[in-house]
Amino acid sequence: MQATDMTGKTVLITGASRGIGAAAARVFADAGASLLLVARSEALLGELAAELGPRTRALACDVARFDHMQRAVDTALEAFGRLDVLINNAGVIEPIAPLAESDPDGWARAIDINLTGVYNGMRAAIPVMQQAGGGTILNVSSGAAHNPLEGWSHYCASKAGAAMLTKCAHHECAAGGLRVMGLSPGTVATQMQHEIKSSGVNPVSALDWSDHVPPEWPARALLWMCSTDADDLAGTEISLRDAGIRARIGLA
Repeated sequence: MQATDMTGKTVLITGASRGIGAAAARVFADAGASLLLVARSEALLGELAAELGPRTRALACDVARFDHMQRAVDTALEAFGRLDVLINNAGVIEPIAPLAESDPDGWARAIDINLTGVYNGMRAAIPVMQQAGGGTILNVSSGAAHNPLEGWSHYCASKAGAAMLTKCAHHECAAGGLRVMGLSPGTVATQMQHEIKSSGVNPVSALDWSDHVPPEWPARALLWMCSTDADDLAGTEISLRDAGIRARIGLA
């Protein structure tokens, strides 16, 4: 795998304050990208932006609100003059509960973040990318999009919906130069796994910490997905459980 040079490119990452989002910010910064990082935690975002330097901006944002995501896209354009990549990474696993006992408000909030948040980002970014003649949208997915898991009806349903959004956007926008893909990273050593572990629900909570891949793996995968090496995967969801994909990316 050759290194992907993102010099002169602008990347917007949601859920960028920790986990996969923060790891992706570091990887893309190292590749030369200008970054707009968004999340609800303004303090953590500010620390990360300061670490990454002058080509990075931070913006407190609730992806569940379209006006917030429109402001994020506008801020990227104002700061850097372009938007080349959108990474829809923001997501929540709580509240974990059996469907019959789930909290309706919490269930709906998870859908708003995990599904509507992806739509909001795409809806704000696609017209800008279409006008520019191209762009890349990467949606962080999950094996839960394709397999039911006890206590995760909100997460499974929202990730399944987001996976279909990936296909819809590819179907509608590929001819206009947009590259849209999903990434299913497997279980990743992030704060979400602590929440899953604490729930004690379904087999995922029983996994050992050593079973999870480091967040740098999906971060490096997202960078690779911006390269022409991944063009043949447009419109699909790639999985880091696939040894062939890991080999293409250069992951041990």
